[in-house]
Amino acid sequence: MYSYLLFFHSIFRWLVLLSLLYAIFRGIRGRSGKLSFSKSDDSVRHIIATISHVQLTIGYLLYFNSPFIAYFRSHYHEAIKQFDFMFFGMIHITLMTISIILITIGSSAAKRQETDEDKFRTMTVYFAIALLIIFMAIPWPFSPLANRPYLRSF
Repeated sequence: MYSYLLFFHSIFRWLVLLSLLYAIFRGIRGRSGKLSFSKSDDSVRHIIATISHVQLTIGYLLYFNSPFIAYFRSHYHEAIKQFDFMFFGMIHITLMTISIILITIGSSAAKRQETDEDKFRTMTVYFAIALLIIFMAIPWPFSPLANRPYLRSF
């Protein structure tokens, strides 16, 4: 099960990133072009929130089933001294949870705004901040913090 969770978590990472980039693009284009906030824009807002919640759920399942995290929890004082364990045991999950909370707040707040410009602005700002946090917390292959491959396999 653990290898399947890793695979799906890896796949959903790309869905979250691409959908966030697309939503931010639509938000910038809509606000700068003074477009109306269409049903399509509302669907994009809702879909990114849904995709990110699925990713967070997979991440939590992975976190609580990971032998890596089991070691971190059982040998906390030793593991906290090793950055790889600290990154995945605390930093990664905390930053990702914060980013999904920001996406949720941004999605909900955008839906409740009165004007189309405010809807685009709210969606863009919250999603852009969440995307920045996500970029920092992903263990990219080139990252000095913790590196993993671009795509996991079974």
